[in-house]
Amino acid sequence: MSDHALRDSFFALHHGLPRQGPGSDTTTRRLLALAGPLPARPRVLDLGCGPGRSALLLATEAGAEVTAVDTHEPFLAELRESAAARGLDGSAPGAGPVREDGGSVRALRADMGALPFPDGSFDLVWAESSVFVLGFDRALAEWRRLLAPGGTLVLTECVWTTGEPGPAARAFWEEHYPLRTVTGNAAAAVAAGYHVLGTLTQPEGDWDEYYGPLAARAEAADTSVPGMAEAVAGARAEIALRREHGSDYGYAGFVLRPSDPRWRTRPEAAGEEAEVRRVEEAAFGSEAEADLVDALRADADAWLPGLSYVAEAPDGTVAAHALLTRCHVGGAPAAALAPVAVAPEHQRTGAGQAVVRAVLDAARLRGETLVLVLGHPEYYPRFGFERASAYGIRPGFEVPDEAMRALVLDDSVPVPPGALVYPAPFGV
Repeated sequence: MSDHALRDSFFALHHGLPRQGPGSDTTTRRLLALAGPLPARPRVLDLGCGPGRSALLLATEAGAEVTAVDTHEPFLAELRESAAARGLDGSAPGAGPVREDGGSVRALRADMGALPFPDGSFDLVWAESSVFVLGFDRALAEWRRLLAPGGTLVLTECVWTTGEPGPAARAFWEEHYPLRTVTGNAAAAVAAGYHVLGTLTQPEGDWDEYYGPLAARAEAADTSVPGMAEAVAGARAEIALRREHGSDYGYAGFVLRPSDPRWRTRPEAAGEEAEVRRVEEAAFGSEAEADLVDALRADADAWLPGLSYVAEAPDGTVAAHALLTRCHVGGAPAAALAPVAVAPEHQRTGAGQAVVRAVLDAARLRGETLVLVLGHPEYYPRFGFERASAYGIRPGFEVPDEAMRALVLDDSVPVPPGALVYPAPFGV
């Protein structure tokens, strides 16, 4: 049997399925929300689009101009037909009426490893259940150039969901595709020059949406067709592995944004206390916040080594500082973001955003699961912070509801409700 016959049978088995990997419209919407505000009529590149379930949703609900790429022409033909039926056909001038919301889909046959687009062409690069074709690290390296300033990369990837996967799951994935944990992939993204805006552990229902129709198709397949018996056997083996060892692995989404090249961020260095104090005093015009940082530094129960971060100015001085210390919610450990300070000469330059994103990345990678901040309600949502009250978290002092914010770093860990208790140096 030829490789060509097996490939044809594989695609025949998958043709017409609603999805070509674990996912759901709900997950697509949640990932889109994590990406944050988009420009009007955002330019979106959907890589490995398959029949285009995500492309159609992004065009319809985000008003996006979607370029959907795949190498399998029958998938693209199916997408073009679906887009035309929805008034979204953007394949050619005059293809159809322009929707008032601006959404459109252009389906293009291309190799995601050799993409024919200029640098900075897209506000959002999207790849659900397809990054394995290149590999996570190669995708991070090669797709970054496609993003416009402020653009976002969204990927979903298979991951280990336990530190000790069983031998059957390990043997399968070591043969087919090496997996990492969510934290391992997040660390790879940070090392590649991205900030992690959010991660999303996909629910079991996302697997059902893929494997349910695939199992039915395998049951009805004509295994006398060359290559079809092997394709069906592969699908059934994959489904059986998930049924028997699904607690070992899962799918997860990663929402990433390239770091600002203007600012080098890093942990505060030994002997830099005076420089940090200078920035705090200059930013706030008083010694109160600087004294708070010194008091937190001296509090062994509050201080989290490695989570006092700075952004360097071009001359090597500290331009901005952000600090995370230990707090508690309902008796469970969490982290408090405060203070955040930017030297006056570097305010409104992106230094503050850079240092906040960097310290949040560091917290995520060291296993922190929840961050609280009391701050401006129009500033902190850009980092993903939501009202703490939505999680049943309440401070022990009077504060406007919209100012008390929470950021979940690990959605696999339940958010503890209850009273928020700051470290003693805060005096609240």
